[in-house]
Amino acid sequence: MSTTELGTAAVSTAREIPRIVSVDDHVVEPPHLWQTWLPARLRDRGPRVERHRLGDLRFVGGTQYEYTLDQGGPECDIWFYEDLVHPHKRHVAAAGFAQDDMTLTAITYDEMRPGCYDPGARLEDMDLDWVEASLAFPTFPRFCGQTFLEARDRELAMACVLAYNDWMVDEWCGDSGGRLVPLGLIPLWDVDAAAAEVRRNAARGVRAVAFSEIPPHLGLPSIHTGHWDPFFAACAETGTTVCMHIGSSSKMPATSPDAPPAVQATLSFGNAMASLSDFLFSGVLVRFPTLKLAYSEGQIGWLPYILERADDVWQQHRAWAVDRVAVPEPPSTYFHGRVFGCFFRDRHGLESLDVIGVDNVTFETDYPHTDSSWPETKAVATAMTADLPDDVVHKVLRANAIRMLELDLH
Repeated sequence: MSTTELGTAAVSTAREIPRIVSVDDHVVEPPHLWQTWLPARLRDRGPRVERHRLGDLRFVGGTQYEYTLDQGGPECDIWFYEDLVHPHKRHVAAAGFAQDDMTLTAITYDEMRPGCYDPGARLEDMDLDWVEASLAFPTFPRFCGQTFLEARDRELAMACVLAYNDWMVDEWCGDSGGRLVPLGLIPLWDVDAAAAEVRRNAARGVRAVAFSEIPPHLGLPSIHTGHWDPFFAACAETGTTVCMHIGSSSKMPATSPDAPPAVQATLSFGNAMASLSDFLFSGVLVRFPTLKLAYSEGQIGWLPYILERADDVWQQHRAWAVDRVAVPEPPSTYFHGRVFGCFFRDRHGLESLDVIGVDNVTFETDYPHTDSSWPETKAVATAMTADLPDDVVHKVLRANAIRMLELDLH
């Protein structure tokens, strides 16, 4: 990959990288969220946190864990909502722990770094990490609000989604001076209400919404059915980017039920790859030519091959496998400039920027999870981008995210 292909700015071995805009971090919701932001008449049935002692805690695959309550176990802060019991886990709120201590064990808010749940403390941790702005995905609602999709009481679930978005805009992001970037949820069970919520949030400056990589894994219609078109139309009209995090389909790629968690972690990009294939052949990107998609925590090294393969299938299998009316041009045509991947450690992907496109790549810190580069993000990003021209570094660490999220930054 030559400097000519990537840009014209000179590379300096001693340069200082621009302040980072991270498109994938996480917030651990504070205990008061739904007890404060739900209507008063619903608060006694809304999500609440209680402290108990946890027994066994075991990962069983996908996004599922098994656990028991045990008076002899360690203290743990636990969300309760309908029949759901959701304990906080150290490897999810891992910031501040040594790498070998980021274990699958119980944790309380007292043991978490305050930046996990407090916006002021988060800004301080971002300053330590050379990060100017951050987009945070939810924890208790799960990556696109599956917790509320699975709830029995739809009225309460809808109120919980609205309360989360109000908290996100007014409390989490409200006093941050634009540094904490709002990410909205939608009621996945009602596409018209979802479109309305996109528009409601867009009117107050929200330009990102969480969605599932593969909705049928959640028992929802696929993007091929046209069911989601009102939602996509609302996103396209308002400039709202559809953000799809790994695990947002409540399943993760795995080889077998008894494979160690490391296998799933290695294959975590698989759902993003499958989802992009869906979108490239669905016609959605053709029908909504301003729609933007973002794949979060999936890295970027897989993108060159899937784009090549999709174009080859479009050409070679056109007689039977491709709807050329729905997708009249090679699928990669609809990728460039509109679909964003993100990375934190992916040298192979960075070596393929000339194929992926320097305008399609963003950066993440993944704070406060075990994959996070915090508090060494500046050093990590500097090393990862050392061979790239200055203008490309500015794009992948900052400018592309600003464009994707329509931020008031430069």
